[in-house]
Amino acid sequence: MMQTGKLPVLLFCSLVMLGCGQQKKNSDPERPNIVIIMADDMGYSDIGCYGGEIHTPNLDHLAAEGIRFTQFYNCARCCPTRASLMTGMYQHRVGLARNGQNLSQEVPTLAEVLQENGYSTGMAGKWHLSRTQAVRPASEQLKWMAHQVDYGPFAPPETYPSSRGFEEHWGVIWGVVNYFDPFSLVHNQEPITEVPADFYITDFITDKSVELIDRFSGKEKPFFLYVAHTAPHWPLHALPEDLERYQGAYEGGWEKLRTDRYSRQLEMGLLDTVHYLLPENSSGKTWAECEEKETEANHMEAHAAMVDRLDQGVGRIIRKLEEKGELDNTLILFLADNGASYERGYPPGFDRPGFTRDGTPIDYEPAEPGPETTWGYLGSAWASAANTPWRYWKKESFEGGIHTPLVVCWPGGLKGKEGTLNHGVGHVMDILPTCLQVAGIDYPDVFRGNQLSRPDGKSMIPLINGEVSATSDTLYWEHEGGRAIRIGNWKIAALEGGPWELFDLSKDRTEVHDLSGIYPERVSKMNAAWEEWAVQMGVLERE
Repeated sequence: MMQTGKLPVLLFCSLVMLGCGQQKKNSDPERPNIVIIMADDMGYSDIGCYGGEIHTPNLDHLAAEGIRFTQFYNCARCCPTRASLMTGMYQHRVGLARNGQNLSQEVPTLAEVLQENGYSTGMAGKWHLSRTQAVRPASEQLKWMAHQVDYGPFAPPETYPSSRGFEEHWGVIWGVVNYFDPFSLVHNQEPITEVPADFYITDFITDKSVELIDRFSGKEKPFFLYVAHTAPHWPLHALPEDLERYQGAYEGGWEKLRTDRYSRQLEMGLLDTVHYLLPENSSGKTWAECEEKETEANHMEAHAAMVDRLDQGVGRIIRKLEEKGELDNTLILFLADNGASYERGYPPGFDRPGFTRDGTPIDYEPAEPGPETTWGYLGSAWASAANTPWRYWKKESFEGGIHTPLVVCWPGGLKGKEGTLNHGVGHVMDILPTCLQVAGIDYPDVFRGNQLSRPDGKSMIPLINGEVSATSDTLYWEHEGGRAIRIGNWKIAALEGGPWELFDLSKDRTEVHDLSGIYPERVSKMNAAWEEWAVQMGVLERE
């Protein structure tokens, strides 16, 4: 692992370290700090700068000062996306073909490469890249999640973030938690067994992020901070003051929300009416036929409140970077791990507690989600609206499952690109190569004695510079039977067990017109390419 010793020339050669009167304290000013902020199960159009009505002034500010990407992809689910982010690889190559498994020890994480090359590294929030197993019988698992018994480590400690390149980690190992009293909360490898009465994990993640910036700032080296939120993943746990802000906001229903967001996206220039027709709600549900409108509206209110609180935390992070004189030379990336979640109705079990620490039962069909004693889910109709203008949602390889908003802001390094849109095609696996390039670091040839192949991802710098229209000519997806391949502007996608649908994304970005019946030979050719990749990834066995 060698530093190149020289930052590659970025788009404008405008790395002005003393811009805006800020004093940069790192001894090597050409190496930026890197902050990655990940939302969990957030809809594509939830935040204001992507058409949402949710109050997100801080993310909107980052967008106004940076770049918004309109064709950036993830891996359709929490674990796979996080594995791809950390390694620059397709998730199948690094142990996360399915949820709840260990990230491969044979491939370095972004944190490990940066740490080896002189970066301070810290993380606050959700890991979800360690093998998580329930204890038996199921009654003991429920007690464990409620902090009534102790069954030791939450996963193999050697797989925790503190063992994968992060000097400091405050957060959760598992993927689903009670926001007010989370299971699997740790500081590095030490369990945090008690939390204060006013604990709320979104604020905790922000608090620790701010503390880490305080700790890392002004040192002889730059820092990497990974802010991995649990919000707005179910359960719909929200604070009363945030819920109050959205009271009555969703009484018009999911169809109105979808058309309102679509209209704002058109006004912003994110899309147009020619290439982005608005599909019907993918759930097939109508608001007129909904028999529990108030309850449904309450669920969307809680989701919005959770996104709002996340944005408040982003504001605190920005202000802390500004206060420490670090903002101008900090590369900030904000994205989501998948589209909004269709899920609803899962009963207690595995990662879903049945009662609180004091034994109070949890209501899994709440009329008003938000408090700790409720366990609400967004559901498919609202998820489809939250993912406007795309079809489907989390888990699926249609655009609504694999699209993420991506905001890239670097005040000192992206001069002239403030408030712009980038319509190029990128993927979450491109983030590692991008970060290494701006840090002037070569990807290692060997890690823990293993000869490494190159990452699947490519640096986004040529994409940002307008030198290419896509980081990769071909992209592949597979998760729990959902699958897709995109070659140029042609894409085939399928639900689990379903047939391929074919789309020409140059004319039909929202996958309205299935062309598979018109171009069966193209489908066959693309299917053969997908199957070849699937064999390489271990998804299919070679016949």
